[in-house]
Amino acid sequence: MNEAVGLIEVFGCVAAFVAVDAACKAGNVRIEALDKNKPANADSLPVPLVMCVKMRGSVSDVRAAMDAAEEAANSVTGVVSKHMIAAPDQNTEKMLNISAL
Repeated sequence: MNEAVGLIEVFGCVAAFVAVDAACKAGNVRIEALDKNKPANADSLPVPLVMCVKMRGSVSDVRAAMDAAEEAANSVTGVVSKHMIAAPDQNTEKMLNISAL
């Protein structure tokens, strides 16, 4: 059985670490990667770097972790987007292994 995957994009590295800390405390999740992205419109963003946190666990643990990560990141700089995939397809799994770091 596939584990659920949670993806949350936040503004900046500090917000990513704060989000990771909150996520790990809120749910039994494993952090798979922290990816960075500097979008074309970076100069107009609150922080010119977007970080994507990828986490794994059960659906309920990922949901709890994502909620905690969102709240924590919003207290720093903010969240760009978040999404959970309950049962990733094998082709999606291949894409999840791609990392920008």
